[in-house]
Amino acid sequence: MDRPQRRVASLDVHKDTVFLCIMDNSKAKIFEKVYSTYTPSLAEMCRDMVSFGVTEAAMESTATYWIPVWNVLCGSMALKLANPYFIKQLPGRKSDVKDAQWIAECLVNDTIRGSFVPNTAVRDMRKYNRRIFDLQEYLTYNTNKLDSLLQGCGFRLSNLVSKINCKSYTECVKAISSGTTDPKELVELVHGRTKNKHGRQAVLDALTADFHAADIDLIRQYLEMVETTERHIEDCQQQPTALCKEHFPKQFERLQTIPGVKERAASSIIAETGADMEPFEKATDIVGWCGLKPRNDESNRKIKSNKITHGNRFLRQILIEVSWIAARTRNCFFSNYSFVQCTQRHKSKMKVQVAIARKVLVAVWHMLHDEVDFKDIYLERLKKQTGEEKKRASESSMA
Repeated sequence: MDRPQRRVASLDVHKDTVFLCIMDNSKAKIFEKVYSTYTPSLAEMCRDMVSFGVTEAAMESTATYWIPVWNVLCGSMALKLANPYFIKQLPGRKSDVKDAQWIAECLVNDTIRGSFVPNTAVRDMRKYNRRIFDLQEYLTYNTNKLDSLLQGCGFRLSNLVSKINCKSYTECVKAISSGTTDPKELVELVHGRTKNKHGRQAVLDALTADFHAADIDLIRQYLEMVETTERHIEDCQQQPTALCKEHFPKQFERLQTIPGVKERAASSIIAETGADMEPFEKATDIVGWCGLKPRNDESNRKIKSNKITHGNRFLRQILIEVSWIAARTRNCFFSNYSFVQCTQRHKSKMKVQVAIARKVLVAVWHMLHDEVDFKDIYLERLKKQTGEEKKRASESSMA
């Protein structure tokens, strides 16, 4: 019995050009052509593919060059985004045309497993989410440069406060940027708790510094950059929050019931996973995709490495941050798990945080896949024990 006619296309995407190869199920080349990456040329390529009856197409995830091609073709045919590592050709005589032919052969043989590509709304959320990560790095850099400049002038208030973005520190820096350098005036801006803890004279000595006009000017510039970055972070966070409330309101509220997960973490999880667990058949699939699964590297019965694998670093970073907060939340499963592993079993705290992040991600998969709320088994067990103790106490008092 003859197989039904099937025509597939493969695209070898570069910055300036796209190599197109169309094949049928007998691996016979039907059409080959080179297009530019300008939008009108991509639209022409789409029309040519449709005219040849192409229903499936595959391309490699080459930097960000694949995104415009995907946006043009996604409404006309089924697409697969392939990881170049898994469809790499054998070394030898290699060209862009042969790469396109090789991708087409892999697609005909159904050996390409498509990567996860979310819908348009989630991709927009990803842009804001990853922009926030960049802004936070930029904010940390400028904040440290500002403190370094102040330290060079002899300003030592950061030695007495817990963090350099606290209210006392910020108010003093704002006053210095406006020209107020008298330590007797600056000491009035410091919180009373800090003065009571270290003594007024110690705080006065820490505020005594030698500021030149150039120093004050640079402090003002750094302060403006810090304030601008903070404002941009706040603006960027408002957009994914609004998109979550518009497109994924139930999932957004449900995720915030996990200890340590609030608006920022919930919107980031939805932005990276898409709130739809259909691409991930099991919880272990999303754990491996995130990069929180220990690698299996064993030879001759010796484990060479059990470090976590590569994956979505943005999702992994936000989950690690959530794990630190969850480990400090009283009367919850994650804090109890952290206490048992770190205090009683003396395990590495960083490794325990990775384990908690993995457990949080598994909980996220079940909540979004099964559409259920978060249940803290430790809290339920604690309530049950408390209820039994009260019951026994009341029975003993009646006796």
